[in-house]
Amino acid sequence: MVAEAPSAVLITRRATFAAAHVLSRPDWDEARNRQVFGACAGDHGHNYVLEVTVAGVPDPATGLVVNLKDLDHAMRAAVIEKVDHKHLNRDVDFLEGVIPTAENLALAFWRQLEPRLPGGRLERVRLVESENNSVEVRR
Repeated sequence: MVAEAPSAVLITRRATFAAAHVLSRPDWDEARNRQVFGACAGDHGHNYVLEVTVAGVPDPATGLVVNLKDLDHAMRAAVIEKVDHKHLNRDVDFLEGVIPTAENLALAFWRQLEPRLPGGRLERVRLVESENNSVEVRR
């Protein structure tokens, strides 16, 4: 029996940023926001870790699915430079009107990243909010 060749190689790049946010709905009163979002209904911040995974076939000339330097640049231009040391509720245009939960952030980051990738296909966005909480969006 002949082993089947892999259809793609996955490569992941990691970046970090610090940002503040508050989880609340403006149409709810403070008690309801506290009931649903707990302590996160008040201003607070996180040191986030963003992992972006790209899939593809390595280029025969370079052996690379994507140049990590180029992927890092795309991640920084599309996301990190816009969110690092910012208040996610007030300072980030692509998050306007979004409750900045880890889930919503990962989805928004996916939308920012996908059209800017320097090669390969976006396969996964993982956002680590704390040592206890992370979220993944996958193709």
